Formats: sequence, structure tokens, C-alpha cells
Amino acid sequence: MKFLTMQQSVLIIDDEKKICSLLARIIELEGFTVYQANTGKEGLKVLANQEVHVVISDVKLPDVNGVELVKQIKEIKPYAEVINLTAFGTIQDGVKAMRNGAFDYITKGDDNDKIIPLVYKAMDKAKLQYRVFELESKIQKQYDFNSILGQSKTILAAVDLARRVAPTDTTVLLLGETGTGKEVFAQAIHFESERKVKPFVALNCSGFNPDLLESELFGYKQGAFTGAQKDKKGLLQEANEGTLFLDEIGEMNLDLQAKLLRVLENQTFIKVGDTQTTKVNVRIIAATNRDLKTEAEEGRFRLDLFYRLSVFSIELPSLNERKGDVLLIAKYYLKQFAAKVNKPDFTMDEQFSENLLNHVWKGNIRELKNVIERVVILSDGQILNASLLPYEFHHGAAEGDGMKMETVEKMHIIKVLKYTGNNKTETSRLLGIGLTTLYRKLEEYHIS
Repeated sequence: MKFLTMQQSVLIIDDEKKICSLLARIIELEGFTVYQANTGKEGLKVLANQEVHVVISDVKLPDVNGVELVKQIKEIKPYAEVINLTAFGTIQDGVKAMRNGAFDYITKGDDNDKIIPLVYKAMDKAKLQYRVFELESKIQKQYDFNSILGQSKTILAAVDLARRVAPTDTTVLLLGETGTGKEVFAQAIHFESERKVKPFVALNCSGFNPDLLESELFGYKQGAFTGAQKDKKGLLQEANEGTLFLDEIGEMNLDLQAKLLRVLENQTFIKVGDTQTTKVNVRIIAATNRDLKTEAEEGRFRLDLFYRLSVFSIELPSLNERKGDVLLIAKYYLKQFAAKVNKPDFTMDEQFSENLLNHVWKGNIRELKNVIERVVILSDGQILNASLLPYEFHHGAAEGDGMKMETVEKMHIIKVLKYTGNNKTETSRLLGIGLTTLYRKLEEYHIS
């Protein structure tokens, strides 16, 4: 008998009770948990209420054809593997069973020597598929609409619009200031759509010069330019059957805009250096912090592309327009970062909370997240007070608690350097300043 390191279960569906019991006993001797059902309906009920990895189903059941049952099983447990058993096997049924997603199709009488090895093979595949299923479920949960924090009317209105458009293939344009969570919305729309099991690919159009952006987006053929030693897929192909999120779409030049318009109109494009068209099936979600209509009217953005992108526009509110959500979001990130550095949960004192509420959040949620991360790093206790906040929160005062602002800043930098293990790049990121600015301050404050 083989030893199983974790509980794995098998469901047997057969209307011949003696055969069902005998087969169950044989499989139980291998260490598996076995469930039994005598009809398709009973089997589906067990499947819905129990963790089942492998299903062994007779083809001829009193209420359903076992070959057709495979589809229903896969709908309830996508990762479960199905083995069909039949007294009179036909090639036609066998082919249909496999097309429906069955793991194998065998004839009764031939199964005595085959069934146990087959169960193990099916179980191995089911375990792998279960791990993938769990990962996909976690990803979907992480990026669905429940991950968007806030209870203000403005954010709930934006979420409601996004929920309505998500199940469609409609192009979406997300508008709003930098840091308002446009990529989070794009991910939620993707993971609430029929494309959720396909790729979500994000591209920031401001991060590339025009030539590089064209290569990244459309790909290129070998020899298209110096250094193009082999064919390269563009992100449009990588996102095929899924979603392509184009952030900062307003930064794209007019020539590339014309090529993108073609993709939106007929889902085709031409790679750099190619003469053949490439066909894709991709949903486009774009985002910008610019007024694209004004940009188009002034000739800096194609008006026809603007109208194609703005079929369904969603305006995301700034954090300053939803001040009632500031503390809720801050508490979420406090919990997240506390867990990351193995610190207990924090409590914000009254002045700390008031400073957060009164602050003008130019960087929106992104700025709030960075502030909370720094506070968690600097805190030596569980109660957070206003002295932990960056110096811009103290209304530009020259002196705070008896110390000059330069002294506060120096101590702040030293503490963050200690936290990062003297990693200058990570320190500059957490401080929200450029690397060259950090080096200048290190020299200015004589920090080694």
C-alpha cells in the first residue's frame, strides 16, 4: 500500500451498488478517502459539498450519461479529474469523453489492473491543477472589486460603473490624478470579466521613448533594426485573449496613436519590420491624468482615438475628494506593513489621525501608502503619534518639539538607512526622494 502525505479523495458514481462498494474498498486500501453515489444527481451533490480530486463515473447512469456528466463535474470542480467507466466502450464515446475534459475512458473488465495506477496518475494531475486553481483564486481575490478600499459616495459610484462594464469587452478609459488607483481598477475589471483566466498585461506609456514603446507594444521581426537578433512578441500578443492596460496613454505620440486606433478598430497590427498583419483578441483599458479631450482639440492627441477610448469613461476621485476614506485606507496599510516587518498592530493617536485628515494628498493613495510604510519603519511603539510623520506634515514649521527641522530630517534618514541595511536605492524610495538627492543629504549631514 502506498503512503499518502495528505488526504486525497475520490468520488465513485455507479448505479450498481455492489460494484461501487467493491471499487471503493479497493481504492480505500490505497489510503484514499472515498465517497460513493449511485446517480449523477447524487454525485454532483457530493461534489458540491466535499473536497474531491478524482471522479470515477460509470457512463450508463439512471439519470444522466456519464460522458455528458464530465462537463457538469468540471463546472463545480474545475481541477478534478474524471475517469469514465463503461461496460460497452465505443470510440465515439471515448473521443467525446476526452473532449469534455475526461482524464481517461476505460472498459469495465479491463479496469482491474488499470484502475489504481490510473487513479494515481489522475490524482497527480488534479493536485497540480488544484494548486494552480488556488493561486488563481488568491490572485482574483487580491485584485477583485473588494480590494478597492473606501466607503465614500464618489468611490462607490466609480466601483459601481466598473462592475457594470467589467463583464463586457468594451474599451474603458480611466481618468483621474496620479496615484488614485487606476491600475487597481483595471485589474479589478479584468478579474471580474470572462477574460480573468487569460493574461492581464500593463504598460506605462510614459516609461519609454517612442521607438521603444512601439517595439514593446507591437513587437518586431528579426533584423528590423540593429540588435533585433530574433523575432519578439509585443505586449499586444502577450495579452492575447486577455486585457492590455495602457497607463498614461496621453504620453503616446501621434504616430503610435494611429497604430493603436487600428487595433481598436479591427484587432490587427503590423510588427516593427514586418509586412504581414498580426491578429489578436485583446481588450484595451487605458488610463490618463490628462484632459484628453482638450489635448485632442489642441492637436496633441488624436480625436478619433479619444472617442474610441472613451466609449466608457470612469472618473476616479482624488483622495482629497474622499477625506472620509483616509483613515480607513491608513489602517489597512498599517496592518499590511506591520505584518510585513513582524510588528504588532498599531493604534493612531488623535493628533496623528488629525494630521492625516488635514494633509493635502497631492500623491493620493500612493502618497498615503508611502507615508504609512515609513511610519511603521520609524515607530518604536504601538501607538503612533504625529512626530513620526514626515516634516511636511508639520505645516512647514521651522521648529517642532525643540529640534530644528534639519535635525529631524537627519534622524529620519539615519533611521530609514538602518532599516534598509544601508541600501541607498531602497532608502531613497522610502523617503520619496531621488537617489542623487539622498547622496547630497548624506554628504550635507555627514552621514556615512
